[in-house]
Amino acid sequence: MRGVEELLAIDQAHAWHPYTATINQDPVYPVRAARGCRIQLMDGRELIDGMSSWWCAIHGYNHPVLNQALRDQIESMAHVMFGGLTHEPAVGLVERLVALTPAALRHVFLCDSGSVSVEVAIKMAIQYHQARGEPGRHRLLTLRSGYHGDTFAAMSVCDPVTGMHHLFSRVLPQQLFAPAPACRFGAPCQDEDISAFTDLLWRHREELAAVILEPIVQGAGGMRFYSADYLRRVRELCHAAGVLLIADEIATGFGRSGRLFACEYADISPDIMTVGKALTGGYLTLAATLASQEVATTISAGTPGVFMHGPTFMGNPLACAVANASIDLLLARGWEQEVRRIQAGLEQGLAPCRDLRGVVEVRILGAIGVVELARPVVMRDIQRRFVDRGVWVRPFGRLVYLMPPYVIEARDLARLCAVTQEVIGETASG
Repeated sequence: MRGVEELLAIDQAHAWHPYTATINQDPVYPVRAARGCRIQLMDGRELIDGMSSWWCAIHGYNHPVLNQALRDQIESMAHVMFGGLTHEPAVGLVERLVALTPAALRHVFLCDSGSVSVEVAIKMAIQYHQARGEPGRHRLLTLRSGYHGDTFAAMSVCDPVTGMHHLFSRVLPQQLFAPAPACRFGAPCQDEDISAFTDLLWRHREELAAVILEPIVQGAGGMRFYSADYLRRVRELCHAAGVLLIADEIATGFGRSGRLFACEYADISPDIMTVGKALTGGYLTLAATLASQEVATTISAGTPGVFMHGPTFMGNPLACAVANASIDLLLARGWEQEVRRIQAGLEQGLAPCRDLRGVVEVRILGAIGVVELARPVVMRDIQRRFVDRGVWVRPFGRLVYLMPPYVIEARDLARLCAVTQEVIGETASG
């Protein structure tokens, strides 16, 4: 095995990390291993994981049940094409997803990643209206402060300010943006809260294929929590206008918000739903786009009679096998109690941050804790401060947030919160 210095030298020379430059690089920390809620660095330090590796490793790392699922599957086949073939892991997964998600969703398209699942959802919506003889319906209406992925169609429905629109504005599809919901989680939605959305929907209904939004929790676009009543009213408006509703549950799915899927807070069923991130417990990349019977049948009955998408690694048996094991583990282990315990720990542990200079707001929902700052963080500085204290937290913009694995112990969660308070206090004071 290479030493730390050699590994870092090669990484710095050739590896391009997400959302980084290849010059004036921020530090990276070589990892030797990860187990449970701990990340072990090659220099001997151990970090408490507060990020679940971008929200996907809900069972922690190196879980024996998930490890065994992969060992068992690889003995029979690692991969086989999904075109014209099928297999037990994929069939088992689509069966589980149909059983767990809102009742109207009956068909599952397995995808490579969350961004791809959003691309698939948008293509489904457009092809649905094409099949209905409505080719003019090709645009999307979405909410500001949203995030849906990094590929082109997905970028086009991310927040136009906090996203990447200014770089790619000449080539991105031009979508419509309603204001981010002002009605907070737990509050009712008044007519004025949804009036701008309603106006855009009805003024542009003849060109709208779908509305896409993140239910209840807006993720990387702002980490905001909004009213379930708002979501319920969006569902009603879409139905009245004949516009499909796409629910992006990539970040919120599988319990993170306190419900298995955030749509459950509003008791609604979208026409199309995307899931990913925690689907495999953080082991392999996999996502899915689920569609209603109406959407699937209409696309299939129209020209050209098939849905026009088909990834090479669609339905990969290894990924499907570990996804099945992850879902079964989640349901068997009592995830609701775990998430409630984390929510209580976050509420207690992050409460002191409300009194710190430079803190705008502290908000908690499920296993999500967010501290919003008045000014953006300096990444290389704040990241070092967290690592030096034995904690892995990766803020962005003005947001310092915690999304730990569901299996985190109370003392580790308390430590995460305490370090967050310390680091924010230090950075705010200069």
